[in-house]
Amino acid sequence: QVQLVESAGGLVQAGDSLRLSCAVSERTVSTYNMGWFRQGSKEREFVATIAWTTGRTYTADSVQGRFTISKDIAKNTVYLQMNNLKPEDTAVYYCAVAVHPGVPTSLSEYDFWGQGTQVTVSS
Repeated sequence: QVQLVESAGGLVQAGDSLRLSCAVSERTVSTYNMGWFRQGSKEREFVATIAWTTGRTYTADSVQGRFTISKDIAKNTVYLQMNNLKPEDTAVYYCAVAVHPGVPTSLSEYDFWGQGTQVTVSS
């Protein structure tokens, strides 16, 4: 089965940076998009996504200019570089893979999910 293994998050101070990674096991299905979502005090929300083939990215307005998504095809890994973290970023972060084309910012389009990792940002 497809497995997504996320790196550990952590407890950081506002203004700090973290990089999350998500490594995908050998795939038996196509990868169209990989994305990051988060769930804090509200419903799970879109953070960022990247098209595996083209590299096209979309980033949520709430993290625009602070978070960057990237990929390493050779390592089957997607990254989320988080800079200037704010308390509002506190959440469990999930990576996900969409195996069919669709709307890359839509949570419902993703088929496989990582286990989630906690990121807590203190004031």
